[in-house]
Amino acid sequence: MSTIPSKAIQKVKLEFLRPGPSHNQLLSPLTPYIALCGEEGPVTVQMPFEHRQLLMRLRRLRYESDKDPAKDEQRQAEVRDLGEAIGRVLGQIPALLSELGNAAVEAGKLVHLRLSLSAFELGLVPFELAVGVDGFPGSGSPLFLQTRAPISITREIRRGRPLPINWNRPPRILFAFAEPDGLYVPAQSHLQALRSAIEPWVKIRNPGRDKERVEDVKKILTVLPNATLKQIREACAQAEYTHVHILAHGAPLENSGNKRYGVALCSDFDSSKDIIDGERLAIALTARDSSGNTKFCPTLVTLATCDSGNIESMLTPGGSIAHELHAAGIPWVIASQFPLWMSASAIAAEVLYQRLLDGNDPRWVIYELRQRLRTDAAGTHDWASIVAYATVPLDFEDQVDAFRDKQIRRRLEVKFDRIDELVGANIEIEQTQQTFDSAELEEEIGFLCKSIRNELKAWREEPEAVASFEIKAERLGMSAASEKRIGIAYSLLASNHAVDPSKIPKWAKESKKAYEASQAYYREALEFEPHNYWVMTQFLSITAIPALTSSAAFKCLSEEYGQWWITARQIVEWELNKASGDNRAYTLATMAELALLGVAYGVPDFNDPHAKEEIIRYCNEMRAQLDPDDFPLLSTQRQFRRYIRYWDREEWRGLAYTALETLGGRLSEESLED
Repeated sequence: MSTIPSKAIQKVKLEFLRPGPSHNQLLSPLTPYIALCGEEGPVTVQMPFEHRQLLMRLRRLRYESDKDPAKDEQRQAEVRDLGEAIGRVLGQIPALLSELGNAAVEAGKLVHLRLSLSAFELGLVPFELAVGVDGFPGSGSPLFLQTRAPISITREIRRGRPLPINWNRPPRILFAFAEPDGLYVPAQSHLQALRSAIEPWVKIRNPGRDKERVEDVKKILTVLPNATLKQIREACAQAEYTHVHILAHGAPLENSGNKRYGVALCSDFDSSKDIIDGERLAIALTARDSSGNTKFCPTLVTLATCDSGNIESMLTPGGSIAHELHAAGIPWVIASQFPLWMSASAIAAEVLYQRLLDGNDPRWVIYELRQRLRTDAAGTHDWASIVAYATVPLDFEDQVDAFRDKQIRRRLEVKFDRIDELVGANIEIEQTQQTFDSAELEEEIGFLCKSIRNELKAWREEPEAVASFEIKAERLGMSAASEKRIGIAYSLLASNHAVDPSKIPKWAKESKKAYEASQAYYREALEFEPHNYWVMTQFLSITAIPALTSSAAFKCLSEEYGQWWITARQIVEWELNKASGDNRAYTLATMAELALLGVAYGVPDFNDPHAKEEIIRYCNEMRAQLDPDDFPLLSTQRQFRRYIRYWDREEWRGLAYTALETLGGRLSEESLED
């Protein structure tokens, strides 16, 4: 597989160390810190702040309720002065200057600066404000806003072993918000942002089916209004949430004279505040079973809470809410280290969840979020308030790519599910065929098909597909399978919805056009990956269907493609000897389908009884290996069902029925993803 330099993210780790425990140490210009970056040797740096002085300067960054932030010149000056001071500290590290300076040479490449801080007092330093000094990209501008060499900064804590992360899980979001003591939070804006973000993966329903649509939404998004800690804990113990979004006010919390910031949730007993620290919240979010193992743990937690990334006190172990959640094992925590404007919090929810659910790399998303806040929350420094604690394993890019591919497939499946409903692909043969207004029907199906094709075209043209033959072949195969489903949809449209007979020739033409596109995509995929037996089998399958090959031409297929059929069978047999799990199930399914296609491509001594024996053997083994609801079994049933319902030929009709019966399938079944 080819490398993909244009999409690669350059990772730069910067670690600050000092002797002693992580807590109970104040900032001082006299304290030496060891800075480690890249392969270069350690460098000693000092922070130019007295602890008390930095606390006072940070207080100047708190917005005044009666003053327009765009007119608060003192706060704006403090943002600039602090940024320049922090930039000078980073400029003392030659390895960092070299790494970031080199990054500016490669246009469009993102640099991920991983900031590892073991000393709590350094967590107070707003590194996100840094202004680049000479030698850094875009010197004189905020380092994490400049566009010459995009840089995304995350924080992390030192660990004895890597934190496990599974980015590629079906998304399920918990949204908890609290308004205790009459406090107001922009819950509706955040809910609207989350609802909009999940919309592409919610089934499209006909008017009047609102209850079903609400249930579809609830499978992805759960809302806890006026949330208590107990409710959050119970929700996380009962369901596997991948993302948790908490909207609440931050509030100071004192424990044994030690001041920290907590989250103001609702009390279990009345409408008063229950201020929750990071430790309690972490326990609630990381549900454990009776053996003490973590049962469910969210991949990402977003805290739309003022000061959720603010450490404040160094005296005892612990840190900010975000720090505590990350230390408890939550891989990604995005929070605010300063007060955050309500409008900015809604923008953050919109950008984060829309881009993350689309499958974008979170490091790019954080960079884009800072730029969006800088433009849409003018006059504020909310762009610098965003702080992200993150774990990035070695295979993180692969996990993100796999998640993105699945999200694209899921999004396409929602559109295909709607098409299938419109053309009657999911109804039983015996049912009365549906009738719709032909103009509205044609318009909606045309819009969905165009949307599917545009999305697949963009997917095929992405840099990684251009750079890798394997990825290119896979996406061409997906495009071919999609065109095949479009072809089936238009053929059903012509037969099931004859409300306007004059449109039937047009729909039949669209069906054939889609089948021809499917055949062409399969053929092109084979050019990029000639040994792909599944693509070869699907090419042989689509070539033999009645819409593309007449009965007379069908008898001559073996002369043109007989060797392809023999080659495909040989490759599949080799694969079968080493395959296991789902891969073996798919291999058995391909062997059974090739046995059926032998009536078109088989050698002269091919005979129907032998093909039937092979189909029964392969299908029985497949059925014995899988549960009735396993996807490989259901998708194979659907493929053989197509040979009966949509591509019926006398030559293979009996074999298709044998395969479907052996697999335990029905003649009509609801649509599934290819």
